[in-house]
Amino acid sequence: MPGRVRYAAGRPCWVEVGTADLALSEEFYHGVFGWDFEPRGRSHSTALLRGEPVAGLGPARPGGPAWLVHIAADDIDDSTRRADDAGARVLAGPEQIFDEGREQGWRTVLADPSGAEFALWEPVALEGAGVRGAPGAFCWTELAARDADEASAFYGRLFGWHARRAPFLSGSGSYTEFDLKRSKTTVAGMVEMTDAWPPEIPPHWMVYFAVADCQEACRIVADLGGTVQVPPFDLPSGWAAVVTDPAGAVLSLIELNS
Repeated sequence: MPGRVRYAAGRPCWVEVGTADLALSEEFYHGVFGWDFEPRGRSHSTALLRGEPVAGLGPARPGGPAWLVHIAADDIDDSTRRADDAGARVLAGPEQIFDEGREQGWRTVLADPSGAEFALWEPVALEGAGVRGAPGAFCWTELAARDADEASAFYGRLFGWHARRAPFLSGSGSYTEFDLKRSKTTVAGMVEMTDAWPPEIPPHWMVYFAVADCQEACRIVADLGGTVQVPPFDLPSGWAAVVTDPAGAVLSLIELNS
């Protein structure tokens, strides 16, 4: 639901895109989402929507340009240890994240047992996205996993997520909704990667951004040098599309049902 939000531990709270060309990415996302940008040194910036922080931009990680979802943690050290115990690989951190000398929070970047990358975020000044669900803002995140049982066990152990799985109507694969056990709040989804998925696509976290008009947003993506990978298709929650920005980062757009 649009508006300012607070983030309980275990809830996705922030997203950041890695890029090899910061200026190019800022131009693209300004055109698609109407974002303004606040510089954070020479290689980073914070995207603003109506003056509120909604996403970060920074240098691409070793795997190339990609969006990285951050999940709120009360204690970054304890959460990092538990992730390691559950079979994750620690790729970076825990490390302090600063903006012009002001501590924003603590971050650990991880790969889950299947290799899907995500981050833990313990806030200090930056709790997370100041707007969520409104057009131009982050609204959903979804894991694509080849082993749904392994993924459910891992994230259940780490965040206390409860997995509710149902088969697709087509009969091929399943979709899972993850709830925070203590509040029964749905926080993320998971699509099972069947044999129909090309083998070169690894398990990954997909980030969704709300748009007012999915068709129009896809036209703007193409005009600004991005690529529409999957044209708009109908979901129970609205019309969605998968696109790639000019630097190569993949994201989803969704026109949410009212």
